[in-house]
Amino acid sequence: MNDIFLSDVQIAAVYSVHRMTVWRWLKSDPTFPKPFRLSGRCTRWKKSEIEAWEASKASD
Repeated sequence: MNDIFLSDVQIAAVYSVHRMTVWRWLKSDPTFPKPFRLSGRCTRWKKSEIEAWEASKASD
């Protein structure tokens, strides 16, 4: 299965937050998925991992 990769801007749009909030979640929430560095300035998250994180937060 091919996974979809999302940028910080795309994740921010889904949750209606600023893109810097995504980076704050990464630093402050140990359950937030770790990103993948695709190149020097290109960092992405797997959509499936973001969805799993969201589901775990909903069940808390």
